Amino acid sequence: MMQKYKKTINKIFLVLIILPMVFLMVMPYLWMITASLKERGHVSDPPYLFPTTFDFSNYSKAWNGAPFGKYYLNTIFVAVVVVFSRIFFGSLAAYVFAFIDFKGRDLIYFIYLSTMMIPFYAIVIPLYLLINDLEWLNSYQALIVPRLVDAFAIMILRQSFISVPHDYIDAANMDGASHWHILWKIVFPMCLPSVITSAVFSFLYIWNDFFWPFLVANEPNLRVIQIGLQAFTGRYLTEWTYWMAGTVIASLPPVLLFIFAQKYYVSGLSRTGLK
Repeated sequence: MMQKYKKTINKIFLVLIILPMVFLMVMPYLWMITASLKERGHVSDPPYLFPTTFDFSNYSKAWNGAPFGKYYLNTIFVAVVVVFSRIFFGSLAAYVFAFIDFKGRDLIYFIYLSTMMIPFYAIVIPLYLLINDLEWLNSYQALIVPRLVDAFAIMILRQSFISVPHDYIDAANMDGASHWHILWKIVFPMCLPSVITSAVFSFLYIWNDFFWPFLVANEPNLRVIQIGLQAFTGRYLTEWTYWMAGTVIASLPPVLLFIFAQKYYVSGLSRTGLK
């Protein structure tokens, strides 16, 4: 009885800690949605979190005020290509680092992971010069190629791959299965939550990236959603209702993706041992 009472107290204590944190994280988004639904000229009214007016015409005006459809297509195309590339090449590298033993494997893996500690701003100049020398400025290649492989994705996948029981690998080797077959038919399906977690991380990074697309592809027909939102902001800076509506439009896909993939996201992180 006392043990059950202690568990109840612990749950209540955790809820009391978590609820304020959730409120602080959700509050800006609620205010953004509320501001986007206000009538024009009333955004400076006393703030409140839940809408009392529902002027959905702000969304149509924001959508028509900038080619958000083109921004969406550009961003989705770049994000999908990068996500599939990172999953494909990340799975190959993770399999090698997890199951193939060769001299210097751990050292190479450590060196590769250490690149995660190098700030992007430290390599942005040589990377930009390389893209310029290749004459890729204002092209999809500039948006995609430098981000095809990611050390963080490889780390997540490797940590998940090494949790696969070696009995499956040994049995497949005894049956004469190739490494390619073992990876895609055995290891990859068993680690699907971690694969989805890596894909979600990559998608959110590409969707929210502003600095690199701003440098290499700022032409109107190549703008991704964040660059388009910045240009839209410059056009409607004083129209806060339209600006908030545009921000909601830009932030909706990653929010929906995280909501629908959160089960796999949590499971994937737990399999990799990340805190």
